[in-house]
Amino acid sequence: MNDLLASAVAAHGGLDRWNQIKTINVKAAISGAFWQIKGKAEAMSDVRIEVDTTHQQLTMDYVSQHRRSLFQPDRVILQQPDGTVVDARDNPERSFAGHEFQTPWDDLHLAYFTGEALWTYLNTPFLLTWPEFVCEEIAPIEADGETWRRLQVTFPDHIKSHTRTQVFCFGPDGLLRRHDFTIDIVDPTTESHLYAGDYRDVDGIVIPAMRRAYAPMGDDQIVFVAIDMADIDVH
Repeated sequence: MNDLLASAVAAHGGLDRWNQIKTINVKAAISGAFWQIKGKAEAMSDVRIEVDTTHQQLTMDYVSQHRRSLFQPDRVILQQPDGTVVDARDNPERSFAGHEFQTPWDDLHLAYFTGEALWTYLNTPFLLTWPEFVCEEIAPIEADGETWRRLQVTFPDHIKSHTRTQVFCFGPDGLLRRHDFTIDIVDPTTESHLYAGDYRDVDGIVIPAMRRAYAPMGDDQIVFVAIDMADIDVH
């Protein structure tokens, strides 16, 4: 690990504690204009998420809809609560071919995108210590009256995430302030800035319970993506 990554890992709880856990369980509400564009405005107003910390897998229960999605890099599945398979898609990333920003999504598109996104977010920064991740500190920026150190990370091909090269901005305390990326399957030309806050110490792991991405609208900004976590547990 380089110095910045080591500082970030320590601030978020340290590798020794992280390596003792296998899953993160979250009760959350996910909203914002992005989901309206995709035709999924209320789909995640009440969800329960289980994130595997040892390999790329995420399960999401849509509580009010009495269904569940299972994300893995090469397959997404929709299930009833008892495990009965409703629908599935192999090689799900390919199903976004030809999509434009305004293209609506089906439930399997949603399961794939939220799976790769939330899995990345909730495993950060510990994920970045895995083999084949290439990390380089780049020039800091001034934001919100602080100096944010920035880590540019190239993801290995076998990890599905927004795009291969992403930037993580850390405050003076070592905690993640902002995550910068483009999204290959949505719009690879537009950079997104996802802010992190409302940090909580969850049994020794420090996790942001709130994330926000904004989009310009005239002279104002709208909330493009909002992730609010009510309950977080590690196991």
